[in-house]
Amino acid sequence: MALTAFFGDQDHEFQLTPALIRELETKCGSGIGAIANRVFSRNFAQTDLSETIRLALIGGGITPKRAAELIAAYADGRPLVEAYELAARILERALFGNPNETING
Repeated sequence: MALTAFFGDQDHEFQLTPALIRELETKCGSGIGAIANRVFSRNFAQTDLSETIRLALIGGGITPKRAAELIAAYADGRPLVEAYELAARILERALFGNPNETING
């Protein structure tokens, strides 16, 4: 499930695809449930936040190089709460989907 949110310089689309979730798990050394649990409980590592955002940018259509540049410019060296809020929203969307979406049965 994609999420559109402002990050750094403009609105971007963020999406964690199954392949990118596996990459996130590798980068963070934990399964997606553990990563989400750490973020939701505010017991996260900085890598949990930056890799969630970077990989979701890639899933949203940004090139890997540009995603790394955006992280360097707008996440690294900034207050962690800024990255935390976005990473939590990305993980929430990946785990629970869009809360406004109706399911036709």
